[in-house]
Amino acid sequence: MLTEIQRIPTSGARAVAPFELDGHAFLAVPQLSSDSPGTPPGMNGGDSDTDLLLFRREAEGYVLYQQLPAPGGEDAEFFRIGDDAFLATASIRSGRGPYSYQIDSVIYRWDGGKFAEFQRVPTFAAKQWRHFQLGERHFLALAQGVFLPHTEKDNRPSVVFEWDGAKFVPFQEIASKWAYNWHFFELDGQFYLAHADNRDPSRLYRWDGERFVEFQTLTESEGRAFATFAVDGQTYLAVAVIAAESLVYRWDGSTFVEHQVLAGKGGREFALVENAAGLHLIRVNFIIGPRENPTTALQSQVYRWEDGRFVVVEEFPTAGGTDVAVIGDGEDTLVAVSNSLTPDTHFSTETVIYRFGDTQ
Repeated sequence: MLTEIQRIPTSGARAVAPFELDGHAFLAVPQLSSDSPGTPPGMNGGDSDTDLLLFRREAEGYVLYQQLPAPGGEDAEFFRIGDDAFLATASIRSGRGPYSYQIDSVIYRWDGGKFAEFQRVPTFAAKQWRHFQLGERHFLALAQGVFLPHTEKDNRPSVVFEWDGAKFVPFQEIASKWAYNWHFFELDGQFYLAHADNRDPSRLYRWDGERFVEFQTLTESEGRAFATFAVDGQTYLAVAVIAAESLVYRWDGSTFVEHQVLAGKGGREFALVENAAGLHLIRVNFIIGPRENPTTALQSQVYRWEDGRFVVVEEFPTAGGTDVAVIGDGEDTLVAVSNSLTPDTHFSTETVIYRFGDTQ
């Protein structure tokens, strides 16, 4: 179902963020680190004084358009407020070892021809931004934190920021130790915000009209990402877990109940695709084993919904896979996958663009 059409050289790529702007298709790829000559390979090393790579779609494929300073790049989130377009970047660390996790993450604004710095936000090991709206209110949620013996005293919870008309200001803290991800959705007239954490439980929060309040625990630890979808009037929530099997929950009218276990460890991100062959879930797997000596060359999965459950219909190789995004391309569908680590744990690998077929 996946046909490779382009490989883009990247280094420690942590996300793929597609968006359209001024009639062009773009792809933002933040990079965690680059290999440092003379130092041993490893996912915890390298030179993290990196740039985000911004590509524009041309006839020959994605071509480099702009580089934006984003040390230790983990995520990029494109969004609009009125006539303005923004790109928020999340930076986990800076330096070449020892590293600093206390680093600003920068929000850029489009000036008509390029992205220019708009706002710097002090963050600690920032992992992801997620923009969402409640009516006319704009929010930007920050997942952050690393809970290790040498970082515990400086660690910070995740934060939901709100647009005040001129900039983003703190609105609410969400308890966390090692946060990774967010997912916002509406269900039965209520608004929900899922928050993934590596050490703390990954929890689902519900908007009570004034703030987000804890609603349900989804996994006790090692949470990474979420996806929601609806089939035959039923709503489901998929939860990616890195050190255990991933889960699919079903909404029973009042809470989410376990519906299916997706076998295999290493789950990092999800993307949904629907075409003539049905509903598909793509799961990208990152690593298995310890961070000091991980296995990075894994198989990631394409599932198809059949008879009320997901079944694997294809597997494809990833090298420390970190993200997956679906891109509309006329009548076709593209899938971008970021890879971050070679089998021998070097950072220099490739982000891959696939065409998604409709094989029955």
